[in-house]
This record gives sequence, C-alpha cells and structure tokens, in this order.
Amino acid sequence: MGRVVVVGSTSMDVTARADRIPGPGETVIGSSVTLSPGGRGANQAVAARRLGAETVMVGAVGSDGFGSALREFLRGEAVDVTPLAVVAGPSGTAVTTVDETGESVIVIVPGANATVSARGLDALRLGPGDVVLLQNEIPASVNAAALDRARAAGARTLLNAAPHRPPAANLVTEADLVTEADLVTEADLLAAADVVLVNEHEFASLVPAAVGVGSLPGPRALVEVRGLLADGAGPNDNIVVTLGGAGVCARIAGTVVTLAARRVPVVDTAGADDCFCGAFGAGLAGGLPAATALFHANLAATIAVQRPGAGPAMPTWAELDDLLTGGGGP
Repeated sequence: MGRVVVVGSTSMDVTARADRIPGPGETVIGSSVTLSPGGRGANQAVAARRLGAETVMVGAVGSDGFGSALREFLRGEAVDVTPLAVVAGPSGTAVTTVDETGESVIVIVPGANATVSARGLDALRLGPGDVVLLQNEIPASVNAAALDRARAAGARTLLNAAPHRPPAANLVTEADLVTEADLVTEADLLAAADVVLVNEHEFASLVPAAVGVGSLPGPRALVEVRGLLADGAGPNDNIVVTLGGAGVCARIAGTVVTLAARRVPVVDTAGADDCFCGAFGAGLAGGLPAATALFHANLAATIAVQRPGAGPAMPTWAELDDLLTGGGGP
C-alpha cells in the first residue's frame, strides 16, 4: 500500500449558521458560530487518514494560536506533519456561512498558505505506490513542482482544481525565487495531473457548455455531465465531477462512470468535496480500482454531509465499511 501525500492548505474554519445566506449588502441574524480545523489540504489529509491510508501533510501554518491548534489536530489524527512548516504571521482562515439546508458560502484568507514553498517537498521520498493530492489554495508553482517530482517517482497525482484559479492568481511565491518563465498557469497543472477533480461550479468554469448544470435537478445534471464527458469535454483525459446531492460523474481511462448520491439528511456540505477527494486518494493508495475508489468516495461524502464542520466531519473506515456492508458496492 502506498501513502497519500497531501500538498496543500491548512486553515481555521470560522463557521456561522443562519436560516439563510445573506445577499449583497444584507445582514442576517445567525444562530451559532464555531471554530474548527480545516483547509482543503488538511481536510483531505484527515479524510484519507481516517479511511486507513498512511498520510503526510505538506504545507504551512502560522505562528499564531490557530497554527498550533491545526498542527495538534492533524497530529491527533495520526497525520505525519513533519513537512508542515511553521512560519511567522497568521495561519490561513476560512469564513463560512451555512444555511438551514446545509448549503454554504466560503471566503478564504490564505495567511501562511501563501508562503508554502516547493522546498517543503525536499525531504519526501515518493514512490510508485504513493498518491499525491493537490489543491488550488497554495501557490501554483508548488503544485507544479509536486507534479514534476511525483511523475519522476512514478507516483499518481490528483489535482482538486478548487477553488478555480483565474489567470491573475497563478503567481509564484517570492520564496521560490523564480523567473517570469517559471510562472505556471492553471491549464499547465490541469494537463499535467493524472486525474483532475472538480465540482459542478469548477467544471463550468473550465467547460463553457457546462454553465448552468449546477442549477439542474439532480438526475438531469448527471445526464448532462455524463454526455459532456462522453464527448471528451474537460481539461484532462481523466476527470471527476462531483455534483453535490446528485452524485458524481467521471471519465477514467476512457470510461465514463456515473454514480447517484444516496438521499440523506444534510447538515453541512462544507467538507463534502474534500471528503470525496481524500477518500478517492485513499482508495487508490490502497490499490483499489478507480471505479471502486469512486464508489467508496461517493459514500464517504454522504456520511460527512450529515455532520457539522469539515475536517472533524470526515468518516472513519469502520463507518464507511458499515455502509458498504449494508449497501454493497460495484
């Protein structure tokens, strides 16, 4: 079995709950506010580790109390935080509003995540069984370096292209001391990864024909995305599109797979995509075929959305196994 090596972000999630999400210029009264460890990278690392994968977290936290709490949370989850740097200044923060249906909006303040350097990869000894999991909340140059090193080592690479990175955001850190020729675009990263993972909104940002898919009823959204993937749409031959409560569509090795989501009571969707990505990576690192890893990830996400928060909501292997035993698999 290989490892899941997550190269990505950590942040403290500040989550406010209200009956509805306010519109522009509007103030609403909330019912509660909570602090919980998160960040796409950290969430995905916890998801992979709780499902049994040996997991390493590469990134950075600040020198503040949030940074200490984030390191302790990951260490408590048995994630290897040896490559997780501590830098002067604030840690990353995510401010989330969740409505009564569990839908959410999120604002991310990068903090220490903007300082992550490719040098954090130096001590890693990647191998053919490893899965390297990336997101768009750290500098693009670091993702590019991770993709290069993983490819050279024969490791598999997964890029969760979230959030969508506009051209102006494809900048490198000063710490990397590179020239203009070393600037990296999102298109470069999308083409270089072995598998790209996006949700319906990110897919629409990359595939104009998919605009509006997120507003379609679940079954129709699955049909529309399946058709687009069958026609070759997308920035990579291997692409996974999560569709929230509708399910997931994927094109892997030329085969299009569609999985409907189970109907469950939704409490919070904030960690759903991260749970899916971490679970998919754990399945691949454990030697599962891609279709089976997708099935496991889809079920794991249905567990996560029934709980508040992101990182702490990730399911364990025992919980997923109970669901698999009751519902079967592909």
